[in-house]
Amino acid sequence: MQYLSRIVDQRLKLLLNVFGAVLVEGPKWCGKTTTAEMQSRSILRLQDPDERETLLKTAEVKPSLLLDGETPRLLDEWQDAPVLWDAVRIAVDKRKQSGQFILTGSTSIDKTQILHSGTGRITRMKMYPMSLYESLESTGEVSLKKLFDDPGYDIDGKRSKMTVEDLIFAACRGGWPTSLSIPDDQAKLLIAQDYLNAICQNDISTVDNVQRDPALTRLILRSYARNISTLAKKSGMIQDILAHTETLARNTFDEYITALEKLFVIEDINAWSPSIRSSSAIKNSPKHEFCDPSVAVAALGLNPKALYTDLKTFGYIFESMCVRDLKVYCQDFGSSISYYHDRYGLEADIVLHLADGRYALIECKLGSREIEVGAEHLLKLKKLIQEYNKTEKQVPLKEPDLLIILTGGNMAYTRKDGVKIIPLACLKD
Repeated sequence: MQYLSRIVDQRLKLLLNVFGAVLVEGPKWCGKTTTAEMQSRSILRLQDPDERETLLKTAEVKPSLLLDGETPRLLDEWQDAPVLWDAVRIAVDKRKQSGQFILTGSTSIDKTQILHSGTGRITRMKMYPMSLYESLESTGEVSLKKLFDDPGYDIDGKRSKMTVEDLIFAACRGGWPTSLSIPDDQAKLLIAQDYLNAICQNDISTVDNVQRDPALTRLILRSYARNISTLAKKSGMIQDILAHTETLARNTFDEYITALEKLFVIEDINAWSPSIRSSSAIKNSPKHEFCDPSVAVAALGLNPKALYTDLKTFGYIFESMCVRDLKVYCQDFGSSISYYHDRYGLEADIVLHLADGRYALIECKLGSREIEVGAEHLLKLKKLIQEYNKTEKQVPLKEPDLLIILTGGNMAYTRKDGVKIIPLACLKD
C-alpha cells in the first residue's frame, strides 16, 4: 500500500534532529508505526507473536540489549515493556547523539512504572487519525499557516470538492489509514466499528490490567457520543447510562473515562476563560470530543444513510471533525485548542491558540444558513474584548488574529466584516 504523507512527517524529522528519542503516541490504528518506519533504520516489534516472549524476558534481564541496532531504532508499542523507557533515557545520555530512538505507543503509561520523566532526552509527539487533507479529500487550497502569517492572504474563490454527503461519509469512515486502501465503501465503514469493538472487548481492560465490563464500556461511549461537541455534565451522562444498567457509581464512571483517555479514544476540550466576564458567567465544563468522529458514529450505531436525514446530529459530528483536522494541521505551531461559551449565549466553538500568543476564534457551521449566526457570535466576542481593553489598561487582552467559520460549503471567501468563511475540505496546515 502506498504511503500517504502525514503532516507530522516533517515534525518527526525535526524532533529527531534535536532530541535523543521521540515518543509518538496516539490512538491505535492512526498510523504511528507506519509513519515511524519511514524514518527508522531498525525496528523492535514487541507485539510480534513469534518473538514476544523472548523479547519481554530480555527486557526484564537486560533491556539495553534490545536497543542495539541501526539508528533511529524504532521500539514499537514500547509500553509492553515499560523498563525500556529508562533504558532509552540512559542510552541517550551515554551516546550524546540526537535521533537515536523512536518509540510508539497506543496507551499512555502509568508514571509509577518509570523512574524518570525523560525530560531533555525523550520528547513527545502526538498523532491523530488522518485529516481530510492527508486522506487527499481536502483540496488544500487554503493554508492555515498563511492565514495567520499573511494578513493580505486572498482566499476568495478557493473551493472544496466535497459535498455534504461526502463529508458525512468521510466522518463515518474516519481518518483510519487502513480504510483508504479498501475499495468497497461499505467495507470502509467496518474499520471504525471494529475499532470500537476492540476498545470495548479488550483494550479497556488491558490498558492498565484492570478487568472492566465491555457492555458498560459501550454504554459509556454511546452516552459520550450522544453528547459529542457539547458541555453535557457527567451527572447527565450517568443518568443516561442508568436507563440501560442497574447501577453506576460516579467513581466507576470516572475510572472508565480515565482508561479511555489513556487509550487516546476521547480527548475533551477545556474552556477558555478570559477576564472579559465575571468568572461565574463563563462556562468551564469540558467539551466532549473523540479522537475521530467515526468512533462517535460507530458508538451511536449510525451510518451515512441515517445521517443524510439527520443533519442536526451531523452538525455536532462535523464540529468534531473540524477539531480533529485543526489538531493535525497545527502541531507545528505549538498550538492548543479550547472553546468559549458564556451564560449569555455568546460562544466560539473553537479557540485555536498558537505558541506565540496569536489565536483564532472559530465557529463550525455545516450549512450556509447558519453562517450569519456564527459571524454574529464571533464579532460580538471580538467587540467584548475591545470594550474590556478600553477599561483595562494594565493587562489588556490580545484581540483575535482571525475570525473563521469552518463550513461544509464549497467556496471560501472573506466577508466585509473580516470574518473568513472556509470550507473544511479546502483547508490544510
